[in-house]
Amino acid sequence: MVISLFLLVCGLSCGCLFLAVSSRHVCCSRLHLYCSYNNKTYRVDDIDWDVKPTNKFKLSRGEEISYIEYYEKNYQKKLTDMDQPMLVSKPSRKERRGDSGIDRLHLIPELCTMTGLSEEMRGNFNLMKDMGAHTRVDPEGRKKSLMTLMTKITSTPAANSELTDFGLQFEDQLMTFAGRALPPEKIMTRSGTTTYRMGEPDWTKDVRNAQLVSTQDIDKWMLLYPQGRFASSANEFAKTLQRVATPMGIRIGHPEMYEMPTDRSENYLSCIKQKLTPTTKMVVTIVSSNRKDRYDAIKKMCCVDYPVPSQVIVGRTLSKPAMLMSVCTKIAIQLNCKMGGEVWAVEIPMKNCMVIGFDTYHDSVNKGQSVGGFVASMNDSFTRYHSRVAFHHTGQELFDQIGQCMTACLSEYRTINGRLPSKLIFYRDGVGEGQLNVVKEHEVAQVKRCLNSVYPQGSEPQLVFIVVTKRINTRLFMRFQGALRNPFPGTVIDSEVTRPEKFDFFLVSQSVRQGTVTPTYYNVIEDSSTMRVDHIQRLTYKLTHLYYNWPGTIRVPAPCQYAHKLAFLVGQSIHVQPSLELANRLYFL
Repeated sequence: MVISLFLLVCGLSCGCLFLAVSSRHVCCSRLHLYCSYNNKTYRVDDIDWDVKPTNKFKLSRGEEISYIEYYEKNYQKKLTDMDQPMLVSKPSRKERRGDSGIDRLHLIPELCTMTGLSEEMRGNFNLMKDMGAHTRVDPEGRKKSLMTLMTKITSTPAANSELTDFGLQFEDQLMTFAGRALPPEKIMTRSGTTTYRMGEPDWTKDVRNAQLVSTQDIDKWMLLYPQGRFASSANEFAKTLQRVATPMGIRIGHPEMYEMPTDRSENYLSCIKQKLTPTTKMVVTIVSSNRKDRYDAIKKMCCVDYPVPSQVIVGRTLSKPAMLMSVCTKIAIQLNCKMGGEVWAVEIPMKNCMVIGFDTYHDSVNKGQSVGGFVASMNDSFTRYHSRVAFHHTGQELFDQIGQCMTACLSEYRTINGRLPSKLIFYRDGVGEGQLNVVKEHEVAQVKRCLNSVYPQGSEPQLVFIVVTKRINTRLFMRFQGALRNPFPGTVIDSEVTRPEKFDFFLVSQSVRQGTVTPTYYNVIEDSSTMRVDHIQRLTYKLTHLYYNWPGTIRVPAPCQYAHKLAFLVGQSIHVQPSLELANRLYFL
């Protein structure tokens, strides 16, 4: 198999600015603007009603100038509205200009154009489909645009002169080299074993008609819904859920149904608080819309105050009878996972091994705080997990929290299995290129200190520490039947475009139907194991099959995705430590 690669690097920053909460009447936290006069985008944080274009400000040289004069002198822009308020954008610490101390930028609304996508636009299926035809370019289209760009550069004397001055020269064709394709994995359920076609890692139909690996009965559960048009949907949902769950081996009893007088958060919280009992195994709520404050309130109550697995469903999801069976099948699988059940498995040859996923997410409420999701496997098939959350403030070291999470997970593993794992494979997500040294020198060192304190001297486990990077500019194409296409899932590249001084590789694990697939970059920064290189690569690919929210392969190993979901839930909705009563369940799916 021959694969072509092109590495695209964007050298200029767009000048995007980050979130700050508006202190006045209007909140603009999700608004992004494009300024054509300097070709930059800005995030709007506030509106300053007291500053007008006629106001003056100081330049770096100390002289004062009005906004009208400044824009006319520097950008040849004449302003027409002298009473318009100014938009405020607050640069982050990195974006502040040198030592000038600029903590806010004033933008003229007249010279700005709204950009980006609103939530309403993202929810418009037809709009996103039409936009995708332009933004998701297939490999042939991407190659064509790259070749056109190269032709323009090489045919422009000024550009050629610049390249010559730096001793640079572009090849006239994309780089070509060989890669390897890992074989499809066997998907195992209680009903038997199935597999998928090369290039199409999807087993939706197989799971729908199969008994899951392990199931948890949901004999007592609550179903809350707003009164009115959702009453019939709630009843039909409960019946359909019971019907689709039976073939999968899940026994779901009839719910205790509660009709909310309105869909205000207080009604849901009050009902859960009053009606929840120690024997309640699940709380399912149907809501009229995806309002964030209501979702956050329900999740916080069910994850912190009254720990119980919960599921929030937007009412319109249940409004199409033709789709109800499919929707209920997915919800039944999710409920089983949140109860501690397992859906499917793959063949894992190694035993007594723990895989760990760690990812971080910036807290949306507590400024300067990040949430770390730590997820560790508890069995040999990597289908059961124990999770912990670490909070990290700006300027505070994260390493101690990682050690505490590791100690807690090892203790839980020993409680469940009667022994400690002999091998640990740590997947660290959310690390930029500039943070690699910090991770290696501090986080890996903290993990080793933790292992030394937990294990008897001389019996420390083998450790493999892998940094997972998703945001990369590398694109891989496969030449197939005379044309370029996306590589098959399972394609591994560990030569030619990797670094000889590193133990790194690219893996394409997911399948995309539109556009060009983006590979994931894996950098092994610590390896004290006896595992072969291809065994680490094969295990990594196997783990991309074990994310239970999607009956197919995903872009990163399942522990990474679970860690991301945990960090996202806490950082977006809960903002405090979840109850440890839920730690052995995938309650964050």
